[in-house]
Amino acid sequence: MLAGVTASTATGLWTSQAKAQPKRGGTFRYGVHDGNTSDNHDPGTYQSVYSIQLAHTHRSYLTEITEENGLGPDMATGWEASPDAKVWTFELNTDAVFHDGRKFTANDAVASLNHHRGEKSTSAAKALLDSVVDIKVDGDKHIVIELDQGFADLPWIMTDYHLVMLPAKDDGSVDWESGVGAGPYKIEQNEFGIGTTLVRHDGWHREGAWFDRIDMTVLNDPNARQTALVTGDVDAISSVDLKTMALLQRHPDVELDNIPSGSAITLPMFCDVAPFDNVDVRMALKLAIDREEIVEKIVFGTGTPGNDFHVSPNMPYFPADIPQRTYDPEKAKWHLKQAGVDNLSVSLSAADSVLPGAVDMIVLYSEQAKKAGIDIKPVREANDGYWSDVWLKKPWVFVKWGARPTPDNMFTLAYKDDAAWNEAHWKNARFNELLLQAKAELDETRRGEMYHEMCTLARDDGGTIIPMFVNFVYARRKNVKHGPSVASSWETDGARGTHRWWFEG
Repeated sequence: MLAGVTASTATGLWTSQAKAQPKRGGTFRYGVHDGNTSDNHDPGTYQSVYSIQLAHTHRSYLTEITEENGLGPDMATGWEASPDAKVWTFELNTDAVFHDGRKFTANDAVASLNHHRGEKSTSAAKALLDSVVDIKVDGDKHIVIELDQGFADLPWIMTDYHLVMLPAKDDGSVDWESGVGAGPYKIEQNEFGIGTTLVRHDGWHREGAWFDRIDMTVLNDPNARQTALVTGDVDAISSVDLKTMALLQRHPDVELDNIPSGSAITLPMFCDVAPFDNVDVRMALKLAIDREEIVEKIVFGTGTPGNDFHVSPNMPYFPADIPQRTYDPEKAKWHLKQAGVDNLSVSLSAADSVLPGAVDMIVLYSEQAKKAGIDIKPVREANDGYWSDVWLKKPWVFVKWGARPTPDNMFTLAYKDDAAWNEAHWKNARFNELLLQAKAELDETRRGEMYHEMCTLARDDGGTIIPMFVNFVYARRKNVKHGPSVASSWETDGARGTHRWWFEG
């Protein structure tokens, strides 16, 4: 039954518009932001936009988010669940081949998922698989995943960008070091923080991969990125400088894609570090930000105000009836008084490689907070190494999250008490109790009620300010074409533009 629900949901999201006919050939030159010298091929450590884009170009997953934002097959051709959703069986694509010629097997799938499990695993995706009891081979074409409770979203979880399929080693671990994958393109040359050249993988198991070659270049500077597109040095860029978006839109050889998404800007405060360990201080900072002004002035209207819970309006179970938090410096002052704080002075870190205008945003927030008697000191961090040296290290920082398909996915990754990416160090017993209950709840109404309560807890007690959900705004030369729909999970068609797009003519 569950498999049927999943399939029908995905089918319903498919567009009826006829797809354009792709053409094969050419070298796709792609300028990507947020690349770092600290990036590497271990999928458990993927953090940056560049790593995510590269992963979807040279590696594959069991399932994927389609152009229409439904759930589709990749290395798995089908899946089904037991009636209680505690046991899932995935049928594997036996035509899939790794770049070095090895056939993809059930052993590879088991080892790839186990890379993110166990006490010794340091993977950021470990929390996603916490409820998994066992993963085992069932013949040549199937794997069986057993869970300690029902988990209706498991096929969606398999789209997570960490959960790539890799060749297994004899000891049951995986070969991630070589950069080998089973994706549409294989790496010829790679230097993290600089760029990657790839060539089409002739053994790829799916349709697409229309380009002959991919040249990915790290372009962290927004001006350099945009200039490269305008001059024709690259064919597409992963992020547009929104300050000059209107000017770029008038360029005769450039097309912009402005895609509403669930990509959130978060400002997580360490809840176990003063002064953020006081809920009234946290509430004061949530009330001292004017979200409407930030959406208007920082992303020029290409976003939606956030409400301090990490479920966007285009996600399932969005609790539309929770009142929108508004700018209220007087109420912020009251909360500071409740906290016994006369003068609050705190530092907030950001880097423009995370989002063009990130530093401008925290400067604007600093000005807004002054009316509440709060002194926010903006800190411009270095672009290179932001994810390794600043995020999860400093007590208050600027973060941009990609969209996630379900609330469970997002809450498990970043709000569960023991998650590696619990960026606010927030621990709320009731929230974690509901998280486990909702994961197994098959009644949609009851599940929605649980997520509603969790959103309220995060909004009023949590350590994360969510100023806005931002659109993905990227651009391409007009000879670069895509279908009538693009995925909204990541930049450039859910990070799959390299194999879904093509050159015209």
